[in-house]
Amino acid sequence: MKYILLYIPFLILPFFSSGQLKLFTKTAVISFSSKSPLENIEARNKNVLSVWDVNTGRVEFSLLMREFEFKKALMQEHFNEDYVESDKYPKAFFKGVIDGGNTLSTEADGIYNVTINGTLTLHGVQRQISAPVTITIKNKTVSAKSEFTVALADFNIKIPAIVANNISKQIKVQVYIAEYKPLANR
Repeated sequence: MKYILLYIPFLILPFFSSGQLKLFTKTAVISFSSKSPLENIEARNKNVLSVWDVNTGRVEFSLLMREFEFKKALMQEHFNEDYVESDKYPKAFFKGVIDGGNTLSTEADGIYNVTINGTLTLHGVQRQISAPVTITIKNKTVSAKSEFTVALADFNIKIPAIVANNISKQIKVQVYIAEYKPLANR
């Protein structure tokens, strides 16, 4: 028993190390829009997980494709069944690094314009992307937002000819994190 008590400090010490800071959210929002001459399509997913290791600048996102909500139920059905094939490819992932992200201090208020580079996995395809990110730190609260464009063809998402004029070939993606919290507090 006393040997177990000797190991406990070594097991919990990493969680209290002042040099380690990982931030977490499970309520990031990712939305996308397609604007075309015939129709505008928008969807939003409010259940996106993200972890940011402030010490290394590494960031990861994970989301379920079926969590995207559309204004029209039929659009949501077509999105899941015909375009992103949510049964076959249920999740999308992003793993990347914020350039200079390991030099930011969550203690210093400010607005920081940085770039994130990494791999987006969508529809079973991995592509390298780079996107601008605005990180806001105010009173130790960390929020972030980004906007970038993806081409459907880059992820092998095929649009049937009959609706080709209804859906843009380039989709605008917006990411919004209202608040990252220390991982230990989740």
